[in-house]
Amino acid sequence: MEQRHLGRTGLRVTRLGLGTLNWARDTDEQEAADQLKAFWEAGGTLVDTADIYADGGAEYLLGRLTEALVPRADLVIATKAGSVLEADRRVDCSRRHLLAALDASLERLGTDYVDLWQLHAFDPHTPLEETLAALDLAVSSGRARYVGVSDFSGWQLAKAGTWQLAAPGMRNRLASTQMEYSLLQRGVEREVLPAALDLGIGLLPSSPLGRGVLTAKYRHGTPVDSRGGSEHMAPFVAPYLDETAGRVVDAVATAADGLAVTPLQVALSWVRDRPGVTAPILGARTAQQLGAALSVEALSLPDEIRRALDDVSAPVHHYPDQDWSTL
Repeated sequence: MEQRHLGRTGLRVTRLGLGTLNWARDTDEQEAADQLKAFWEAGGTLVDTADIYADGGAEYLLGRLTEALVPRADLVIATKAGSVLEADRRVDCSRRHLLAALDASLERLGTDYVDLWQLHAFDPHTPLEETLAALDLAVSSGRARYVGVSDFSGWQLAKAGTWQLAAPGMRNRLASTQMEYSLLQRGVEREVLPAALDLGIGLLPSSPLGRGVLTAKYRHGTPVDSRGGSEHMAPFVAPYLDETAGRVVDAVATAADGLAVTPLQVALSWVRDRPGVTAPILGARTAQQLGAALSVEALSLPDEIRRALDDVSAPVHHYPDQDWSTL
């Protein structure tokens, strides 16, 4: 599998990543093992998790499988901290919480370090310099090799990235930002992606298949065994089942028919090769689904199809989303 540098750093990762959001919840240990083995055998390296996935169960499962199935040195393990499952608070990026969360993640993962440690969200109640100092301490102490963020808006990413660059040699530049990005969700193109490109921060798209809708499985109804058919995941899928999304899915299906490939391959290839993207994160529930996604490695979309998909999915930009002189 082809590799890319993560942002403007020396860290190289495969241009497809394996997500573990479903592990220890919808994906049992045997399915997770099959996924990890298939990903590793395909040459994949980047595995993304978080301390709150299955209340820590995903990290624990990844640690067990890494020890038993795949050499730790062959993987680039990324995890996140900062989200909290409390009634009165969703984010805690204080130094106290972050460093305690990192130690707990390392214990569950069964490793001395993570390759990429990410803030799961922006905390408006903690001074940003305190939060970022915790990232630097994680690197200087050897517990993390690189650092990044997740779900930061454009101004938040620009502020954090600039702060880290303001003291070279003392602060560690942000390597990545993880955001939802697909043909059905191009909001990052307004502010986040331009900021990332300017600062040399690599984008790791989550939900690159539009929460599964871009596979075209929902064109004629909701399959019972799909996320949209499950009680706890249906609200997650529902926003992308409207008429606007349907037009995009129809265009993807038409392109797939013309290329003799699947809609999944078309949609994933599109986002994988967007400017600024390092590696989409694949959130498959089964090894079979993962295998279908990994088959995209050999596909590159023709320019005319890429432009057609750009047009049909183009987000509406108004002032001040773009340079005023271009409007």
